[in-house]
Amino acid sequence: MKESLVIMRLNLHKQRGERMSGETFRCIATAAFGTEGLVAAELKRLGFRDARAESGGACFTADAAGIALANLRLRCADRVLILLAEEKCETFDALFRLVERIPWEKHLAMDGRYNVSGKCVRSKLMSVRDCQSITKKALIERMRKATGLSTFPETGAAFPIEVSLHSDIARISLDTSGTALNRRGYRTWNGEAPLRETLAAALVELSPWRPGMPLHDPCCGTGTLIIEAALRAAHIAPGIHRIFACESFPSFQKVDWKAIREQLQEDIDLTRIGAVSGSDIDPESLELARRHVKQAGLEGYISLLQTPLQELQREEPEGVFLCNPPYGERLGDRDSCRALYADLHKLQRRHPGWKLCAISSDPGFERAYGRHAARRRRLYNGRLECEFLIFE
Repeated sequence: MKESLVIMRLNLHKQRGERMSGETFRCIATAAFGTEGLVAAELKRLGFRDARAESGGACFTADAAGIALANLRLRCADRVLILLAEEKCETFDALFRLVERIPWEKHLAMDGRYNVSGKCVRSKLMSVRDCQSITKKALIERMRKATGLSTFPETGAAFPIEVSLHSDIARISLDTSGTALNRRGYRTWNGEAPLRETLAAALVELSPWRPGMPLHDPCCGTGTLIIEAALRAAHIAPGIHRIFACESFPSFQKVDWKAIREQLQEDIDLTRIGAVSGSDIDPESLELARRHVKQAGLEGYISLLQTPLQELQREEPEGVFLCNPPYGERLGDRDSCRALYADLHKLQRRHPGWKLCAISSDPGFERAYGRHAARRRRLYNGRLECEFLIFE
């Protein structure tokens, strides 16, 4: 894979054991359950050698330019957070003191909007609203002492702050992404059963497909899976066309965002996409898929067909079918969905050189398919516990 000069420079610094330019931060790239290892591997490929998976994401060390690169390049992560403080907190007083010790004046603008979100799991401090309130009060108190100001207008750029408590361990983080990283910008309508872009990218990575091989989604819906595969094959950074919250942070003002984006633009090679295609029986879904393909800049590189699954026939001797078929969550839909799973098996039998991969929350998928999967992985599609099944 051709690397950008930015990535090569970052790798070179680390290979020589040199300190990264400017201040370094402890960071967390958050991720859906089951995809933490994929995110850690992505970070290592980007040159963050200390990256390691943990529950809910992957931690790593980076300077401001490295965080910018992570936001632009990560395909499977949900957000990139700067971890500002971490400590056991069993009382609100302890939480207040922890937040007040953080040098907020280094990270926040005086007119910034300090938006505090929170979550609490298995902790003595179980009131999310109270934890958010305490965090905001401690933050403002620190800013008053550091700046001498008595009030803060909060009319400027947003500074998303997260207070998270898990088993009484409090983490205070600054969200550098802002809008979640799955918001690539190409999808303007979700359709009936949306698949988050970051999960779609994870399924592409977990599948046996690699750029250059034929890939077909026989239940493509609005096209998210095949678009994510094409973006990967063409070396298109998923965040190249969007803005991140940290672009307004004081500690990121020296980052040359324009130069980084221009280099990432030069890395794009649409000719690498190859035979990536999709089909569906629903004309409305296909119309949305065509719109999304165009908005992703991939028009002419992904083929879409209105074809019933039962009639689908590919000419290539080998390839990968990758799909997110309906799950049949409603009782009335279950029988028709399981008939579709049987049709997926027939599709694979018509293509003996092809592998088939599907994600489903239906525990009866394999029985309906008529065969056990060669490999499986537990994942979550939103709140739904699913299995990603690979049939050799």
